[in-house]
Amino acid sequence: MEKSKRLLLFGSQEMAQLARYYFEHDSVYDVVAFTVDDAHVESAELDGLPLVPWSEIKTRFPPGDHDMFVALSYRRLNQLRAEKFAQAKVAGYRLATYVCSKSVTWPDLVIGENCFVLENQTVQPTCQLGDNVYIWSGNHIGHGSVIEDHVYLASHIVISGHCRIGTRSFLGVNATLRDFVTVGADCFIAMDASVTQDMAPGSVALGHSATIHVADDKMARMLKRKYFGA
Repeated sequence: MEKSKRLLLFGSQEMAQLARYYFEHDSVYDVVAFTVDDAHVESAELDGLPLVPWSEIKTRFPPGDHDMFVALSYRRLNQLRAEKFAQAKVAGYRLATYVCSKSVTWPDLVIGENCFVLENQTVQPTCQLGDNVYIWSGNHIGHGSVIEDHVYLASHIVISGHCRIGTRSFLGVNATLRDFVTVGADCFIAMDASVTQDMAPGSVALGHSATIHVADDKMARMLKRKYFGA
């Protein structure tokens, strides 16, 4: 892929190194430097590229010639990434969004800045992703769903149709949401949790083992009749 834009990565840990790989192998961006706050600069280079103190970044790599991507994880329930997103915006940088070419999306997808959408997603029609949304590999986002700003989705999550995920929330591996569920801001949905009702802001959802009803159980027979006519 021909490289036509220059990119700075905010971060110096594993997330930044991984972001470099995706951008360089599957986008129009050429990553030219890393940057972090001055107190976190431990060397002049990272992976063969300059590691630039934040106080010097605008002088050495001005916003007019470079875009930026904030490559941080979900620390402090995504609050740290939200703060650095705002810091980069105030500095005048355009924030790059990455959507893996190995995912399925539709032309009406609305997506914000500094999003990181990895491989094997199914994002159905009329979905909206806000700013600074990270979506790890292998998820399903149902039609009409809205993911608000600064959210982090781990892998193999099923979000059914017309759900809304509130700002800064975190969804763990294999979480499942029923259709038309609203998750408030700053919620934590743990691994394997099954969410069938709205969650107030700041709530936590924990997964539980399924209850198994044998074939001749009254509940089993009733449910199969209700859903399948069996």
